[in-house]
Amino acid sequence: MRNERPVGDRRRAIGVLSALAAAAALASGCQVPGGSVDNSPSDAAGSPTGPPAAGAGRAVSPLDNPDGTKPGLAVVSSDADRAEARELIEKVAVKGRGPKTGYDRDEFGEAWLDTADVPLSRNGCDTRNDLLQRDGDELEFRTGSNCVVVAMTLADPYTGKEIDWIKADAAEVQIDHVMALSYNWQMGASRWSREKREAIANDPLNLLPVDGPTNSAKGDSGPATWVPPSKAIRCAYAVRFAQVSLKYELPVTKADKAAMLRQCGG
Repeated sequence: MRNERPVGDRRRAIGVLSALAAAAALASGCQVPGGSVDNSPSDAAGSPTGPPAAGAGRAVSPLDNPDGTKPGLAVVSSDADRAEARELIEKVAVKGRGPKTGYDRDEFGEAWLDTADVPLSRNGCDTRNDLLQRDGDELEFRTGSNCVVVAMTLADPYTGKEIDWIKADAAEVQIDHVMALSYNWQMGASRWSREKREAIANDPLNLLPVDGPTNSAKGDSGPATWVPPSKAIRCAYAVRFAQVSLKYELPVTKADKAAMLRQCGG
């Protein structure tokens, strides 16, 4: 039977115990398993600043996650990795943003299809719940289901905060299309087959569970007009944007590509 203790109280209790254990380990000179401290200076290109985002020890760098099946979006911080990121972004084609004429969400198929030709599909669980399971911690499922997530903790890559989420407040966590569907439509997806549009709409490479209000603020913006509030994650976000662009042979605007390079020190 599901524990009915408030999710936030239980998560906070675990966090306090973890913090006490970490402090004791540091005081004795021991390494905290999975822990790290980021002392990198901040810079205008969006280098890491301050401590890593919540849950950063579990999240995977997009450079090590080219198909998007591993969790989260970890900071791209080393000089070598940022150079690799710029090389990847340089491969992205550019063109002007076309009109939005004819765009409709339905052109990309029913939301969260389990039948799109992408990783994690055809497993009897819809795309949204696949993504919650990929990125969430301390998952709780609906009674009798191993698919429908009803509570979890999410380390939000965009803000760096930890979110105690329950399904009753579903909008608190939204699934972001890194390359927004409207953006895709304007950059060439309007000429695609229905199957290809369904693929990019459900591809885990293009999807991140994130803070709901932050995602709403993004809209269909490209990197020239919107980047995550957390400076530490902006290069990783640019890499993921480039990975989707290259996989689906979708160009980005010249301004967006320049912004992506800037976030990785270019």
